[in-house]
Amino acid sequence: MKLSPTETAVSVAAFYRFAPVTDPAELRSRLLDCAEAEALRGTVLVAPEGINGTIAGARAGLDRFFEAVRAQTGMAGVDIKFSSADTMPFHRLKVRLKKEIVTMGVTDLDAAREAGVHVPPGEWNALVSDPDTVVIDTRNAYETAIGTFQGALDPETESFRDFPRWAEENLDRFKNKRVAMFCTGGIRCEKASAYLKRIGVDEVFHLKGGILKYLEEVPAENSLWQGECFVFDERVGIRHGLEQGETTLCRACRHPLTPEERQSRWFQEGVSCPHCHESRTDADRERYAERQRQVELAHKRGSGPHIGR
Repeated sequence: MKLSPTETAVSVAAFYRFAPVTDPAELRSRLLDCAEAEALRGTVLVAPEGINGTIAGARAGLDRFFEAVRAQTGMAGVDIKFSSADTMPFHRLKVRLKKEIVTMGVTDLDAAREAGVHVPPGEWNALVSDPDTVVIDTRNAYETAIGTFQGALDPETESFRDFPRWAEENLDRFKNKRVAMFCTGGIRCEKASAYLKRIGVDEVFHLKGGILKYLEEVPAENSLWQGECFVFDERVGIRHGLEQGETTLCRACRHPLTPEERQSRWFQEGVSCPHCHESRTDADRERYAERQRQVELAHKRGSGPHIGR
């Protein structure tokens, strides 16, 4: 969906809420109806522990969708971060039922009641600059590769399911210290903070609204953030002011790529990059090359993005 010169940018909303959901299937049905009525696209997850998602569309439509969300029991305090994109960053709408709205694999954890203390973006710098504070990035390695807060511990996880094991194996590094945690939009670090408290860490804080809120509210000249923030849509990377960055995706392995990595001899658009060249076969690359040709043909025909990407 390419906007005409007379249209405004697409509004994008990342949101979540930890709150008990007694009938997830019924809530899913309501949210699906609301999102379809407003022609929204993106992904919404519904689970017994709450809701989570990123959706995009007209700002008025998003506002009406969140009016309906707030009307649901326990959802009045839903956390929402708005940003914008020049083009629609999602191909379709998906509203799914899940066991967890962010998958840690610890199903008896009550993040709504057990989480640590929220820290607003304006107070974050003072907290993480204290030498007695241990800062932990709760995101995965492919996300931290393009940006993080200076001095943060990187668990180098492949998925959020790996975080509990990493936390237990590294507990001696922060058990008796003050811990400050962060993630993209606030949901993973909120749940991770509850897990750290469960395993014996007393002082646990997490960045309210996540990196996205920090990049929105904290001026670049006062920032401790370095690089771009990975987002799970076609924008790929976000900078201060929530502007789209220069990071792109390798369409073969889905790893984010910096402008420098795109200069690598191993980079071929849609086919390979420095992160996957050695792990893919010639047959894989032939298949990716054919897919890339279809993408380019679709672009030339003006038929919109090739969904197979």
